[in-house]
Amino acid sequence: MSEEYNYREIFAKAVCGKGRKFTQDTNTVTPNHKPSSILGCWIINNQFTAKKRGDVVQVEGSYDINIWYSYSHNTKTEVVTETVKYHEEIPLRYKDKDCVAEEVVAKAIQEPNCLEATIAPSGHKVIVQVEREFLVEVIGETKICVYVNPDGCGDDDDDWDYDVDDEEFEDLDPNFLIGELEE
Repeated sequence: MSEEYNYREIFAKAVCGKGRKFTQDTNTVTPNHKPSSILGCWIINNQFTAKKRGDVVQVEGSYDINIWYSYSHNTKTEVVTETVKYHEEIPLRYKDKDCVAEEVVAKAIQEPNCLEATIAPSGHKVIVQVEREFLVEVIGETKICVYVNPDGCGDDDDDWDYDVDDEEFEDLDPNFLIGELEE
C-alpha cells in the first residue's frame, strides 16, 4: 500500500466554535408607590434563545425582576415585578471554517442575579444591578484526517481479561462512603 493511501478523511461532530461573556447591567424599576426601603430583590424566569450570526452568537432573552419594598414610611409592603429583555453578542474564540450543519448550544453559567437594589436619588424608582454569564458552543460536522495503520489493529483483544471473580469483592465494605458523604 502506498504512503498516500494511509490517510482517511472522516466527518465527525465537533465543537467548531466557543465563546463566553460576563455582563453587568443596570435596570430601573418603577414601583406603584414611593419606596421607603428595599426589603429584597430576586430575579426569576430567565428564558433565552441563541443563534449564530457570522462570527458571533446572539443570545436574546428576558427575566423577571421582583422587588419587595416598603412604602408609606415603612408601614406597608408590596412586591413589584417587571420583565426585562436583553440582547448579548458573544464573539466566538475559535472557528472551524470547514464546519457545516451547525447547531448552537448556549448555557447560562451564571443565571441573572441581583447584585444590588437601591432607591434612586429621585426617590420614586429602584435601580437594580444585575450580573449574568453565558457560555456558547457551535457544534457541527467537520472533517478530520486520520492515519490508517497498514498492519491493522492487531489481535490484542485476547490479552484482556474480562472475567470477574466474585471473591475479589467479598472484603469490600458497602458503607465505606457513608462517613465521607456526611462531612
